[in-house]
Amino acid sequence: MTAGPLRIAIVAGEESGDLLGADLVAALQAATGRKVELVGVGGPHLQALGLRTLFDPGEIALMGVAAVVARLPRLVRRIGQTAAAIVAADPDCLITIDVPDFSLRVAKKVHDAAQGMPKVHYVCPSVWAWRPARAERMAAFIDHVLCLLPFETAELARMKGPAGTYVGHRLAHEPRLIAAADRQRTRPPRRPGEPATLLVLPGSRRGEVSRLIEPFRATVDILAARGTPARILMPTVPHVEAMVRAGTADWSVKPDILTTVDEKYRAFGEADAALAASGTVTLELALGRVPTLACYKADALMRAVYPMIGIWTASLPNLVADSPVVPEFYDHFVRPAMIARHLELLLAETPARAGQLAGFDRIIDAMATDRPSGVIAAEAVLATIDRRRNG
Repeated sequence: MTAGPLRIAIVAGEESGDLLGADLVAALQAATGRKVELVGVGGPHLQALGLRTLFDPGEIALMGVAAVVARLPRLVRRIGQTAAAIVAADPDCLITIDVPDFSLRVAKKVHDAAQGMPKVHYVCPSVWAWRPARAERMAAFIDHVLCLLPFETAELARMKGPAGTYVGHRLAHEPRLIAAADRQRTRPPRRPGEPATLLVLPGSRRGEVSRLIEPFRATVDILAARGTPARILMPTVPHVEAMVRAGTADWSVKPDILTTVDEKYRAFGEADAALAASGTVTLELALGRVPTLACYKADALMRAVYPMIGIWTASLPNLVADSPVVPEFYDHFVRPAMIARHLELLLAETPARAGQLAGFDRIIDAMATDRPSGVIAAEAVLATIDRRRNG
C-alpha cells in the first residue's frame, strides 16, 4: 500500500529561507516518492509547491534590533497564530528556517503544546557570534539543526546545543555562480588604460541602502579622481530598486543597475572587484572569486549590543576560512578615502588581490559537498522523523 502524503509544517521569512525551504521540500518528495503537504509561512517558492501561507512572510523578514522592537506587538501575535495553526495541523515534522527571533519562538510554543512532534531548524543561529546561551536553550525543543557553514556543527556541540548536520550551502552548487568563478579563473588581466569593472552592492534592505549609498558614491568619486576609471555595475533586488535608482541619480559615475539574478551572476564573471554590504552576498562573491571589500553601518540599537558580540569577524568568508580574507569596514570606519585605496589594491594585479583569491579557493574547497544541500538536508529531516517515531 502506498504511503500517504508527508505533512510538513514550515516557517520561512526571507527570500533566502524560502529558497532553502523549496529545495528541501523538492528533495523530500524525491527521496520518499510521497506528496508533501505544507502548512505554515513562506514566500513564492514554497507557495508554488502548495503552501498557503498564513500571512505575508515579509512581516517576519526583519533585520536589526530597531526593526524588531518597532513591530514587537504584531510579531507576538503572529508567533501565537503560527504555533496554533501548526499544532492544529499535526504535521510529521516542523521545519523552521532562519529568522530565529521569530521561528524559534514558534518552535518553543509548538514544543510546549506537542512535545512529540519532530522539530528541525534550518540555518544555525549565529550562536558562535553572540548570545551563545541560545544553543543550550535550543536543545530543549529543537531536535536537529541543518547547518550552512562547515564549522557550525562543532560549535553547536561545544555549546551543548542540538545535534547538527553540515548540509552545505545552496550557493556552492549554484551553476551560474560556478560559471562566474570559472570565468574569473580564465579571464585575462585588464589591459593598460582599460577601465576597471567594479561591482557595487549597497545591500538588499532599505536600512542598509540608506546608510551605505552615500559613502559608496564618495568612494567611486575618489577612485575616479585618483586615476582609476571604473565601470560600475550595481545588482539590486526589486524591493529596493526604486531606492537605489533614486540614490544614484546624481552620481557623477553612473552605475549600470542590474535587476535579475542572471545579470548579477554574469556581472560576477566580469568584475575586477566588489564593494559590498556585509552579508550573504560576500559569501557569493567569495564563491564567485570576485575580490571583495565589505562594509556595514548599523542602526543605533544594533550598535548598543556590540559589547555582546564575541566573534572575531562579521564576514562569512572570513569565518569559513578562519582567516581575514575579506577586509571589513564598519560604522565610523566606513571612510571612502580609505576604502578607495584598499579597492585599488584589489583592482590591480597585487599581492593583496592574489592573497584574497587564494583564500577564496580555500573557502570553495571547505564548503564543497558531494551532493546538493537540499538532498543532504532531506536525509537529515527524514532521519530525525524516524528517530522520534522509533525512540
